[in-house]
Formats: sequence, C-alpha cells, structure tokens
Amino acid sequence: MSVDAWLIFTVILGFWMAWNIGANDVANSMGTAVGAKAITPKQAAVIAGVMNFTGAYFFGKSVTETIRKGILNVGMIHDPWIIVYGSLAALLAASIWLIFATYNGLPVSTTHSIIGGVVGYGLVYAGASIVDWGKLGQVVLSWILSPILGAIVAYFVFKAVKKSILARSDPLRSARHWAPFWIGLAFVVIGTMFYIKVLHGSNLLTGVILYGVPTGVVIFALSYVIIRLHFRPNDPYIGVESIFRKVQVITSAYVALAHGSNDVANAVGPIAAAYAVITMGMSGMKVPVPRWVLVLGGLGIALGIFMYGYKVMETVGKRITELTNTRGFSIDFSAATVILVASWLGMPISTTHTVVGAVIGVGLARGVKAINKDIVRDIVISWFITVPVAAVISAVIFKFLVLVG
Repeated sequence: MSVDAWLIFTVILGFWMAWNIGANDVANSMGTAVGAKAITPKQAAVIAGVMNFTGAYFFGKSVTETIRKGILNVGMIHDPWIIVYGSLAALLAASIWLIFATYNGLPVSTTHSIIGGVVGYGLVYAGASIVDWGKLGQVVLSWILSPILGAIVAYFVFKAVKKSILARSDPLRSARHWAPFWIGLAFVVIGTMFYIKVLHGSNLLTGVILYGVPTGVVIFALSYVIIRLHFRPNDPYIGVESIFRKVQVITSAYVALAHGSNDVANAVGPIAAAYAVITMGMSGMKVPVPRWVLVLGGLGIALGIFMYGYKVMETVGKRITELTNTRGFSIDFSAATVILVASWLGMPISTTHTVVGAVIGVGLARGVKAINKDIVRDIVISWFITVPVAAVISAVIFKFLVLVG
C-alpha cells in the first residue's frame, strides 16, 4: 500500500473507533438519566453528542501517547512502520470487540479494549519482554477496584439521601432542607473534576478551592432559593424526585463533557500516532494532536451516540436495577466522587466499571433481589475477557498488516 492509502485507512479506522466509543461509553454519562426517565433516549443522544464533541474539541488532550498508558517498551521498536501497523491493529481489534459488546448491550471499557490491542501486537512483534506487566497488572486491578468502590460509595450515598429525605415523615419538607445540601456537595465534586479531568490540572487542593467550593456554594444558594420559593407539588415523593430529575440532567451532561475530553484519546491517539510516524518517522512518537483529528474523534463519538447508543443505555439504565431520579443522582454523584479521588491518588480506575458498580450499589441498598444477577454476570464476564479478546484479534490483524505492508 502507498503512504496515502495508509493515511486514508488510518483516518477511516480512527473514525470508526470513535463511533464505537460513542455507541458504548455513552452509557457512562446518560444511561442512568434515561433509566430514571429524567430524559428520553433521543434527548440523551443530543445532549451527550453535543457535550462529548465539545469536550473532545476544546478540552481534548494536546499530546498523544503512541503506546497507550505506557504498556509497551517503545525502546524495543526501531521500525516506525511497526507503530503504524500496531496502532491500526489495536484500533481495529478494539473496534471489533466494542461493536460486539454494544450489539449485546454490554458496557465495556474502551481504554481496556485499546490496551488489549496494544498488548496483542506487542507480543507478536517482540514477545513478552516488550510488555510492562506491572502496568498491565494495574489494568487488571482496575477491573476489581472500580466496581467495588463505585458500589460501596453509591450504597452509602443513597442510604444517606434516603434517610435524610425519603424516609422522613414529611419528605418534601426534608427535601427543602437537605436537597440543596446534596446538590451543592455534588457540584463541589463536579467543579473539582472539571479542573482535574477537563482542564487536566494536577493539584487537587487547587481544584477544590478555585473550582469545587465556589461552584458548590453558588449551586447550593440557587437550589435553596428555587426549591423554597417555586416548589409546591401535590405529591411529596413525586416532588422530591422531580427536584433531583433536573439535577441529574446537569450531572449527566457534565460526565459527557468530561468523557469527551478524556476518552477521545482512545480514538485520536492512535490516529495521531500513525499519522505522525507515517509523515515524520520515529521523531513523531509524541506530537501535538492536530485540531482536525480532534474534530474527527468528536464527530465519530457523537454519531455513535445518535445511531447506536441506546443499546448500552438500556442495560445501564434499566436492566441492572430499577432507577428513580434520587437513585440516579446518587449514582452520578458517587461515580464522580470515586473517579475524582482515584485520579488524585493515581489509582487505576475505569469509568465504565465505576458507573456500573454504582448502579449495582444503589440496587443493593434496596436488597439483593432488586438486582438482575444474570445481566450483572454477563457484564462482569465481558470485562474480564476484554483485554485477552482484543489482544488475540489485534495479534492476528497485526500479522496480516505486516504481510501486506
């Protein structure tokens, strides 16, 4: 194949990967809102599409890592075309696995899919010595940590919301006192996450002081005034749920923004890496991501959401456990908190696994019978086979590309 043909193939493949990210990972941001009937699937697709594109284009990481997460020892790769073939093999393998998972409504990690693809071509090219098994061990650890932490935090958050509001003799009166507190606290986390995850800041204390607390205080004051002056529903429980319904739309939209700014790298990183190596050789291993590549990734994610996102949304929002707006709020709040703290501590964590774990935790707060154990089993199995399946597919594709290249 000519250089131009490889470039065109790379761009098409990267766009397809972005499409798959949108189709599968959208459940992280919108599944709970749809399941709790805060918004319709079509509204979720529009909101998530716009917010993901905005996050990808305006806040997408400016530098791409050729070897995702440092899984491979780059020093052992001397032929720049190995990077091209490997990046394409990893993209194609991850895309094939993601389309299969999405078709079956299984929320899986796109990051883990790409890592599996990278490991697969690395093993074929240079054997086990090229793989950083310590890094890969952290990925495996995230399979365990993410859902457990998400479930534990969500369990206690929903229990606290229930005790402070829903279980009181006058839930609406309690909501007027406690809802602004919970909403404000959620936006302290969201404001801080904006600094850490979207603006890519590194100092947690700076994020809390400059972004988290001011945002939380403003939202607390606004929600306190609005709920006190303009909220007079007839049914107290419906009234409480409607308060959190509006908040849940905002929290879900934020998660979509953060998702676009971070996970777009799963699609555009390999595109930019292959593009740079094709045009500049090994000197292009770390390069600024061109804006057109971020646009490509953002558009691909948005289209994936619009065209196929409903499959995984239904699983996360409806098939694991029954959701209400207070439960959905507890899930969003808990997942955001776990992801923020994990990012600060440098712990390996998966957004997908954390959100699903939080959904399970809220379900467990109502008893084991509230959980659909069959779908949880299928999801967990899909998590554990993601890396090895992607690795095998990538290895086969890599060998083929080397032969035809």
